[in-house]
Amino acid sequence: MKRKDLINQVAPAILMFENKPFNHKQLAAVAGITKAGDKAKLPHILDYFVGQGIIQEVDRGKYKAITLNKYVIGTIDRNNNDKTHLIPDDGGEKIFIAERNLNHAMKNDRVKVLVYAKRNSRQTEGEVVEIIERNKTKFVGVMSICNGVAFVIVDNRLLSNDIYVPKEKLNGAKDGQKVIVEMTDWPEKAKNPFGRIIDVLGDAGENETEMHAILAEYGLPYSYPEDLVEEAEKIDANISKKEIDSRLDCRKTTTFTIDPVDAKDFDDALSYKKLPNGNVEIGVHIADVSHYVTPGSPIDKEAYDRATSVYLVDRTVPMLPEKLCNLVCSLRPNEDKLCFSVVFEMTDKAEVKDYRIVKTVICSDRRFTYEEAQEVIETEKGDFAEEILAMNALAKQLRANRFKQGAIAFERSEVRFNIDETGRPIGVYIKESKDAHKLVEEFMLLANRTVAAHIGKVKQGKTPKTFVYRVHDEPNPEKLSMFSDFISRFGYKLRTTGKKSEISSSINKLLDNVEGKREQNLVETLAIRSMAKAIYTTDNIGHYGLAFEYYTHFTSPIRRYPDVLVHRLLTLYAEGGGSVNEAKYEDMCEHCSSREQLAASAERASIKYKQVEYMSERKGQVFDGVISGVTEWGIYVEIISNKCEGMVALRDLDDDFYIYDEKNYCIIGRQSKKKYQLGDEVSIMVSRVNLDKKQLDFILV
Repeated sequence: MKRKDLINQVAPAILMFENKPFNHKQLAAVAGITKAGDKAKLPHILDYFVGQGIIQEVDRGKYKAITLNKYVIGTIDRNNNDKTHLIPDDGGEKIFIAERNLNHAMKNDRVKVLVYAKRNSRQTEGEVVEIIERNKTKFVGVMSICNGVAFVIVDNRLLSNDIYVPKEKLNGAKDGQKVIVEMTDWPEKAKNPFGRIIDVLGDAGENETEMHAILAEYGLPYSYPEDLVEEAEKIDANISKKEIDSRLDCRKTTTFTIDPVDAKDFDDALSYKKLPNGNVEIGVHIADVSHYVTPGSPIDKEAYDRATSVYLVDRTVPMLPEKLCNLVCSLRPNEDKLCFSVVFEMTDKAEVKDYRIVKTVICSDRRFTYEEAQEVIETEKGDFAEEILAMNALAKQLRANRFKQGAIAFERSEVRFNIDETGRPIGVYIKESKDAHKLVEEFMLLANRTVAAHIGKVKQGKTPKTFVYRVHDEPNPEKLSMFSDFISRFGYKLRTTGKKSEISSSINKLLDNVEGKREQNLVETLAIRSMAKAIYTTDNIGHYGLAFEYYTHFTSPIRRYPDVLVHRLLTLYAEGGGSVNEAKYEDMCEHCSSREQLAASAERASIKYKQVEYMSERKGQVFDGVISGVTEWGIYVEIISNKCEGMVALRDLDDDFYIYDEKNYCIIGRQSKKKYQLGDEVSIMVSRVNLDKKQLDFILV
């Protein structure tokens, strides 16, 4: 047996003795070491553990484990450098876990750890003695069957070991197919875990298979339950006269929707009307999903589980059944629809004089694509030109006021693909945010802000009722300081102390300064990473990025469950209902935040897959790029023209031996002193493409 394997086999056995002394013969028996050659190596292995501070020699040939007799429960965390720590539940000092002491534990598993005595000035170490709860047991991978022995080669970096699948648990899976495998057991001394196939996704490399694989990898559904589709079909889309009479009738007011060209669900509409006093009435009308989806119903339970629609490159995985999202609730033109609306009275200076939050019935006059609305703005001609131009002028003032208040102008460029009928990308382009997008955005922001303040802002001495807020915390000072240090290398300055508005103003100035520069995307990416993540919660702390004291999500109930909750709470409180249970709603907020993050990860993975697929036909071609990341194993380069990212491995830099300088985000040639730094422009050639791992390999040219 190799020395490394012997160490890994012996390490868990040492702990079996707890505080009892042992010799190498006793250790061999407990560890299951039977071969004479391996037994002969044990004294040297014990010397190794003595040197590591894990055991001590208490008498000649007698050893004892050095522990604190202390057990800590927590969660396994693994960083980008593959170093593993335990994050204790009690918030104490993190504990280093060597690879040999993980005992099959993986990232985010809840475990029990035996803590070793601290060695000199080194950090506290421990060993996993029990896996309390697996974070992940289902994995996506490719079926490999050879000589009747079946393994799943897992895509996920969390698990580097293939999963063995007994014949009786193959579930019809064939060699080369992508599957979902559930890990059922991992015997203590087994190199590989055991599993069973729970679904066959299809042949690896096929578009449908790969998109389903991405969804499955993040624990997201890739199909809608048939029984709920049937349930949705029973919903009556007809609106009774009684229902219309109970609502504000806005059907005669000029109303339209503005959405992407490929949109099928229209969950918001805008209306415009001049008032006799010279002001205007702007209506933000949102599909009344809560009218059709009742709490606790099978459709509602499924919507809550999903919490959000997922937008992959070539498809939408909806939160609601298609009949609801695309037909019944969708604000389609020339159809009467039920809405929950915020109706504003505004001056020509975009000052809100009054507002109403009210149930309405509308009839949209026109469905605009963003491109059509933009053409009206640019040419000042076309359907409803007067209304669109007036609303665009108001939107620009609302936007200007936001930035005066300290909002941050994060506008990341988004990669989009032209897809053929098979799902294959045939072109890449960068989506631009124009006035038409900003028009819709500003009125949605205004509605969300107004609804949140309507519930959250109460008279002094009063307690606001429980509500669902969308919050964004202030940036972490340490992260902001590190970001400031980094951008200083490009000659930029950033204020990291002072009032909120002063810091946000400094960030905006930076974003303006980098616009059009080679380092723009890099700086914008790092700026976002230095910020906190926006989440749902019942505890309102405001929204830093938008500079709003109160903010929620009200405007997209077709694709976001928190918006449905907001609609229900507004209705309850308008009818005089008491405050709901805060703890219950906080749990729902946490669930929705978690699902939102998973959906975002899946969306990024689908973009990455399509980028790699697109570049697979461009091997050998040369592109200009910018260094977007530097690590000890290579430099990452983002192609300027299409935002596709790949890696130049250090081993492929054959002109010198390059050393990684972590502090300065660069690699430096030992002899030549040649430097490759974040933000540098380089030319690369596409050398290798790995679709399974979603990886591109480049070489410098």
